Amino acid sequence: MPLFSTLFIIMVLLSVMTHFWLALRQIKYVQQHRDKTPEAFAEKISLEEHQKAADYTIAKEKLGTLELFIGTTLIFIWTLGGGLEYLDQIVRSYHLDPIYAGVIFILLMGFISSLIDIPMSLYNTFVLEEKFNFNHTTLKVWCIDLIKQSVLGLVIGVPLIMVILWLMESAGEFWWLYAWGVWMSFSFLMMWAYPAFIAPLFNKFTELEAGDLKQRIEKLMTRCGFISKGILIMDGSKRSSHGNAYFTGLGNNKQIVFFDNLLDSLEDEEVEAVLAHELGHFKKKHIVKRLITISIMTLVSFAVLGWLMQQDWFYQGLGMTTPSIYAALVLFSIASPAFTFFLSPMSAMISRKHEFEADDYAAQQADANKLIEALVKLYKENASTLTPDPWHSAYYDSHPPASIRIAHLNKAQ
Repeated sequence: MPLFSTLFIIMVLLSVMTHFWLALRQIKYVQQHRDKTPEAFAEKISLEEHQKAADYTIAKEKLGTLELFIGTTLIFIWTLGGGLEYLDQIVRSYHLDPIYAGVIFILLMGFISSLIDIPMSLYNTFVLEEKFNFNHTTLKVWCIDLIKQSVLGLVIGVPLIMVILWLMESAGEFWWLYAWGVWMSFSFLMMWAYPAFIAPLFNKFTELEAGDLKQRIEKLMTRCGFISKGILIMDGSKRSSHGNAYFTGLGNNKQIVFFDNLLDSLEDEEVEAVLAHELGHFKKKHIVKRLITISIMTLVSFAVLGWLMQQDWFYQGLGMTTPSIYAALVLFSIASPAFTFFLSPMSAMISRKHEFEADDYAAQQADANKLIEALVKLYKENASTLTPDPWHSAYYDSHPPASIRIAHLNKAQ
């Protein structure tokens, strides 16, 4: 067996075993703390609600582990099992231009992978989410969403793939630098275009009506020096009872979006506090820092791909006999997660640090107690566990555990 094949197997198995170990820790820890609501939340979250969150967390963890097992099996089938090699031979038999052959190869692989993913997606939506009373969507809406996503993927993705493959084929030694520029330009374009053209294809957005809440939000934005194109309400309850709020857009196209069910569950002062937290990310330049980090990591990834595509052992080690630009692109996308999996804790740690900073900012601009009350309501309504395993949380969670976050906010007052 080629050396790189052995290394690939080791890295995949190490990442899977780490995930499985952390999943077992999470399930065991949450189960052990299921029978008592933490004292800090006992007055606001009943034992029944706490147990629902525990059961929901365990169910999601088990489903995630099953998905990981299926996904890992598919990775080995695609690579060392000869799946991509077989698909490549079929495409090559038509003697197409390398760029067109690459597009067809990538689309066929994506289509097959999507078909395999459908049963798990259906189970997650109509069994797991339904069981815990979160699902509001219908099979018709789910199917329409799937069709829209597929069409969008073709309309947006195919031209991008063709440009990247063309650069890999024709732009010379430093193609990866030009490809990085194209990719980042595309990413920024999507950030700008998403709120105006893509999001409305899936949800209905309405402007927040004039009133006390809008005045409160506008005053907060003025204090924080934030300019928004609009304050919108999204019909999130059409698909799920999970509430949320987010910023979208870029530059002068920035918008604030509230899920309708979030506004239904929170008081005006609590909404203000939640928005102050989100504005904290803006004021502390977390979004800019994240974009810079993503840009650097993307540049490094393209540079590594530029080197790997010239190495015969890279293709052979992952089960393909004939080097090609599209094979290099696909193999890199399959193999790289196994080699970057152990960077997850660093990314999660930085994200949690940003959450603390945003909370501190919110405590200065709004009532910290109202933010605490809003968070407790969100924990309850989204069935977020109050007792995650510390190791699992440190490895994966982008937000601090509930008890630590609330304690930090209490100190910030």
